[in-house]
Amino acid sequence: MPGVFEISVTTEFSAAHSLQGYPGNCAQVHGHNWTVEVFVRCRELNAIGIGIDFREVKRAIKESIENLDHSCLNEHPAFEHTNPSSENIARFLYKELGARINSENAKISRVKISETPNTGAYYWEE
Repeated sequence: MPGVFEISVTTEFSAAHSLQGYPGNCAQVHGHNWTVEVFVRCRELNAIGIGIDFREVKRAIKESIENLDHSCLNEHPAFEHTNPSSENIARFLYKELGARINSENAKISRVKISETPNTGAYYWEE
């Protein structure tokens, strides 16, 4: 069985949200310093031993979160009909990043979104 390489890049953004229908104080608008961790799998390395350049992944993440940072996520078109929960944000970024990064050799394997250092939600597709 051939091996697989997986790299990860972590960054943060700040944004507010509210969870409509939540039976508690998270139904009120509140903010987080969100942590985004992106995992990319590569099957092959290039001539210098790199599967995908960290800079390429960082650039794709920056472009994908640019409209989320310092916003109210409930007002973003991606969350017009769904709550901007950690799970839904992870799915949104997985798809956004896949459109920017996925190639024959490199593929987003999963995305983790954390509202706090002790909580997080992953999204991936099988």
